[in-house]
Amino acid sequence: MSKGKKIGLVFSILVIAGGLFYLGLGQFGKNLVYFFTPSEVIGFNQDYYGKKIRVGGMVVQGSMQVVPNTLKISFRLTDGAATIPVDFEGIPPDLFKEGKGAVVEGFWDTQKRFHSNLIMAKHSEDYMPIEMKQAGIQFPKKDLLKTLQQ
Repeated sequence: MSKGKKIGLVFSILVIAGGLFYLGLGQFGKNLVYFFTPSEVIGFNQDYYGKKIRVGGMVVQGSMQVVPNTLKISFRLTDGAATIPVDFEGIPPDLFKEGKGAVVEGFWDTQKRFHSNLIMAKHSEDYMPIEMKQAGIQFPKKDLLKTLQQ
C-alpha cells in the first residue's frame, strides 16, 4: 500500500469517526430528560413563569384530591425540603399513587401553582408476575438475585 493510500485511509477513518461522534453527541444531548425539584421551582424568578418544565418529587401522602366527573386531580409534590401544589388534567398512569415518586411536566404560574398535563410515575423495582401476587406467593429479593446469577 502506498503512502498516499495510507494517508487517505486514515483521513477517511477520522472523518467517519468524527461524524459518528458528532451525531451521537448531538442526539444524546437532545434525549436527556432534566427536571427541577420543588425547592428549585419555589425559587424561580419571573423568567420561568409559563415555560414548559419538568418537576420531580414524591407525592405527599393524603394530598390527592380528585374533582368528580372530570379528569382533574390536584396534589402536592415534595422533595423533603419544599412542597408545591400541582393541578393535573388528564388520565394519570396506573402507577401514580400517594407516597410514590413522580415527574410532572407543565408550567409554574404567578400564583405559585404548577399546572401539569403529563405525569411520569416511578415503578417499583420489585417485579413479580401477577399470578404469583394473586396466589400470595412471596419472592424474596435475595432469592431472585440467586436465580439471576445461575
